[in-house]
Amino acid sequence: MKNKAIDFTIGLQSSIISYWNSFVLSLPRIALPLLILFAFYVGAKYLSALIKRRFLNDDHDPLFVNFLSKTSKVLLIIVGVILAMQAVGLSGVARGLLAGAGISAFIFGFAFKDIAENFLGGLILAFNRPFSLNDTIQVRDFTGHVKALNFRTTHIKTFDEKDVFLPNSIVVKEPVMNYTRDGQIRVDFAVGIAYEDSITRAISLIVDTVKSIADHVNDKEPFSVVEELSSGTVNLRVYFWVRTIDYKKGVLEIKSEVIRLVKENLIREGFSLPSDVQEIKWYDGNKAFPVDILNMRKKTEESGE
Repeated sequence: MKNKAIDFTIGLQSSIISYWNSFVLSLPRIALPLLILFAFYVGAKYLSALIKRRFLNDDHDPLFVNFLSKTSKVLLIIVGVILAMQAVGLSGVARGLLAGAGISAFIFGFAFKDIAENFLGGLILAFNRPFSLNDTIQVRDFTGHVKALNFRTTHIKTFDEKDVFLPNSIVVKEPVMNYTRDGQIRVDFAVGIAYEDSITRAISLIVDTVKSIADHVNDKEPFSVVEELSSGTVNLRVYFWVRTIDYKKGVLEIKSEVIRLVKENLIREGFSLPSDVQEIKWYDGNKAFPVDILNMRKKTEESGE
């Protein structure tokens, strides 16, 4: 019994020593892949930061630079994983992955069609660049500032502070209206004056009022034209250009200010701003038209008649 215990102890020690020796011998095979992964990870982070430092200036679009830095980082890490697999002795698996990339793409293309489509859409947007960071765009019913271009989505911050993440495939396929690409935009509004008022004087006053606004674009003259002769007013359409660095301030608030000043100046100069004339038809001529004029009744009551 004692001999069996001694034999078990000796056998256990031999097994531990054998496993330890095997572990020590395999350390280079384990350490090298880990070192490769670490090196490529650090290199990917350095490359990403280098791209941002090199290209993130006034001459390059920040949206494109950020997307390029993310893409290069991911691709470099994938290369590091493949090399680490070869170093650990899984070169056959690595070659199989590379050789079967076409088949894998075909198979996974059906399962991850939307993901692949959105990623390709992100690449198209990054290189085509229909908008830049903080541009104000409209896609479908969503209008807001562009905050980021990710692998799968385009991040838009709407004017009411909602975060909208649109799939890149939708942004690529749908019409995109960029309100701030050129730095200026033409806005317009309508104003109605009475038929008795002078159209020439009204247009001159309106144009002078728009020119008094400091934020309008000076190199493009504002103008006003007669849009239509409605039932009760002569409708004028006013056109002017404003800067769109900040769409909310450059368009919405300035347009509101121009409308307010035009209305006040027209009234101060004696112009009438009547409402449309409403026509009431009475088809039953055999019955009296039920008209109740309050002022006439009041005068009648006061006179005692």
